[in-house]
Amino acid sequence: MKKFAFIYCLTLYVVGSAHAQSLYMPRNVKQAYQKGTRSPDGKPGKNYWQNSARYDIAITATPPNRTIQGTETITYLNNSPDTLKILIFKLFLNSHKPGAVRQSAVSTEYMTSGIHIDKFAENNTTKIWEEAATATTKRVALTKPLLPRDSVKLSIDWHYDISAESNREGALDSTTFFLAYFYPRVAVYDDYYGWDRTEFTEAQEFYSDFNEYTFTVNVPKNYLVWATGDLLNANEVLQPTYAKRLSESMQTDSVIHVATLADVTSGNVTKSQPVNSWKWKANYVPDIALCISNHYVWDASSVVVDKKTNRRSSVQVAFLDDAKDFHQMVGFGRHSLDWFSNNWPGIPYPYPKTTIVQGFADMEYPMMVNDATTPDPRFSRFVAEHEIAHTWFPFYMGINETRYGFMDEGWVTALEYLISQADLGTEQATKNFQQFRVAYWSKDPSAEQDLPIITPANVLSGAALGNNEYGKAAIGYLALKELLGDAVFKKSMHEFMNRWHGKHPTPWDMFYSFNNASGQDLNWFWTNWFFSNNYIDFGIRNVAPSSTKCAVTLDNIGGYVAPVDLVVTFTDGTKETFHQTPNLWKANQKQATVNLPVSKKIQSINLEGGIFMDADATNDSWKAK
Repeated sequence: MKKFAFIYCLTLYVVGSAHAQSLYMPRNVKQAYQKGTRSPDGKPGKNYWQNSARYDIAITATPPNRTIQGTETITYLNNSPDTLKILIFKLFLNSHKPGAVRQSAVSTEYMTSGIHIDKFAENNTTKIWEEAATATTKRVALTKPLLPRDSVKLSIDWHYDISAESNREGALDSTTFFLAYFYPRVAVYDDYYGWDRTEFTEAQEFYSDFNEYTFTVNVPKNYLVWATGDLLNANEVLQPTYAKRLSESMQTDSVIHVATLADVTSGNVTKSQPVNSWKWKANYVPDIALCISNHYVWDASSVVVDKKTNRRSSVQVAFLDDAKDFHQMVGFGRHSLDWFSNNWPGIPYPYPKTTIVQGFADMEYPMMVNDATTPDPRFSRFVAEHEIAHTWFPFYMGINETRYGFMDEGWVTALEYLISQADLGTEQATKNFQQFRVAYWSKDPSAEQDLPIITPANVLSGAALGNNEYGKAAIGYLALKELLGDAVFKKSMHEFMNRWHGKHPTPWDMFYSFNNASGQDLNWFWTNWFFSNNYIDFGIRNVAPSSTKCAVTLDNIGGYVAPVDLVVTFTDGTKETFHQTPNLWKANQKQATVNLPVSKKIQSINLEGGIFMDADATNDSWKAK
């Protein structure tokens, strides 16, 4: 009876309607709702829990030697109700090994021998670590089971060779390294999958707990370090002039050249001891990354991200002096933090800083961005904005990107369009979005283009993976914005984000949060966009004009409930646009009639979707005979 009551509640909770539509839910997620760790109103359940850890890490790098030496102590906290007999570790750098599972070919310059564990101890007792062949996950049996509300201390020494070819991480040049996913970590143990055992295949992204990090980066003199978190000892590693410049940059809107090309060439930026130990701290973040270089220049400024408290965040940029676009990057970063904080999503940037590094990956990390230089500063700004927007999705919440990348890439792609409208104007932003995010799947009839967005991304590849996570999901969210209107949409978005800030939401938590916050049963919309094989294709079936109105009947051939404009041209040459939101299709998702209030003779009617591109435009026009 309890299970029946739960399912009934989950189906009807949203607005109490007996006609509410239930959403498909995998059995493991359904069990989480039954256990009360998640709630049908979209909030964390009364029994919600999540695990976390404290990482104390020290690494040593001596470029051009590409070997990275590391030690770490992990204090892993078991907040679950379960006794853990094993731990699962993530060893992402094993993806560089020959024979590792990957979704695309790589060059020999990308290959390494992976990560090597030199010493492992559990609660100060050394244990044998059997090296994984090519796997990026490792199962380790605990000597003493870890009880609920207890912790275990893990000590690890390791080393690895950074790859000569850089992607998300690696050698940017012979003496500039970008380090990401570089430390052994305990995988996520959650309430609906248990241990995250997914292998890293170089295509999907990541799923991490919120942890506390204290870390030290040991590098030779004249090497600068940029990293996630707060630099704790600037005065110990920088000469007074440069420490002062860095400090000043954090309180000004002006660009401060912390270290110019002349400065780094002269070799007097850092303290002169043979090794400088840069100490960092980052609280409650899902990951850390860092960059080291002896010839990158350093610009910085700051921006008020919370106008209620006047809290500032630092914007720092590390780059080669000949990268012309990066000389503008502080401005791009300041604009991004300001716009996202005050417009969409409209939640103040949560971190003390962001650092944009010239690299190759066009990839986000907490408080760090790794972006390529481009000849067009407008495109460089576009990429930086996209990566910085990831601060809110997935880092503000601990989204499982590996399985549900549409919950971060889709939202960020939607934010990308919204900020582009502010940057470029709606017309140009729409053209760019059509070209880069929509056209290549909306016009392609291949089966993989129509797979449901909810399909777990870890079983996808190629077009199906990219389209579901980026373009399709983005216009789904933008269609919802049209349906709800800006005020209700933003209220619902904020409710979802703040309820799950620092937690691990599933797609169903997101769907139910929007339902609850908006006061509407949106399950018909979620089913249509995220659980179907639909695409966008509307057609004009019939037009019946009269002296006071014109009844236009539309067919929804593709199935998606998207906004559409009916552009009416009159015989006198004037035009009028009648905008329709997705609510047009709520009563009947196959066909709808629009009654246009017109008093002039109509010459033609055309359907226009903007970013909601129609797969077949041949039936989008009607002309009077």
